[in-house]
Amino acid sequence: MESTIGLYKTELIDRDASWSGRAEVERETAEWVRWFNADRLHSSIDYLSPTWYEARYREQRPPAASTPEVA
Repeated sequence: MESTIGLYKTELIDRDASWSGRAEVERETAEWVRWFNADRLHSSIDYLSPTWYEARYREQRPPAASTPEVA
């Protein structure tokens, strides 16, 4: 978690010290989070994006067993 916060500060916050206001920081933060989860390659998961890794995991997972209905 701390490394993610460090990356956020380095890659976004410290990059542009002249923010026009809170709304801009919030908008850019949302875009950074989308990029971090959808596009950025993570070494801890074989250099895949988290979105791609999750999709691959779900494809390889066996189907869930059906559960009996509770009366």
